[in-house]
Amino acid sequence: QVQLVESGGGLVQAGGSLRLSCAASGQTFSSYSAGWFRQAPGKEREFVAAITGGGGRTQYADSVKGRFTISRDNAKNTVYLQMNSLKPEDTAVYYCAASRSGYPAWQQRMYEYWGQGTQVTVSS
Repeated sequence: QVQLVESGGGLVQAGGSLRLSCAASGQTFSSYSAGWFRQAPGKEREFVAAITGGGGRTQYADSVKGRFTISRDNAKNTVYLQMNSLKPEDTAVYYCAASRSGYPAWQQRMYEYWGQGTQVTVSS
């Protein structure tokens, strides 16, 4: 069992930056791959980025490539999402998820554990 708690969301102007954190507790987190997903109002939840357990491989949605960076510190059981050059269309609730597969999957069904989400609002 893995418990995930996101933090770091907030209100930022377009062009600004935020860093989200996802703190994990429970099982050995380094054996899990992790992903970030987001859900904007009235839209389905979508993939943002994912990383393997060791951090050596990542995957990004096309909409965030070059602007967002996923990383992790397994000594702290924490995954991060650095978001730069934010746009109003990045406004959403951001969710952290963990997968026993170890693969940086974009499919939500691959993730067994989810956090409660943190709100990110980007003003124009």
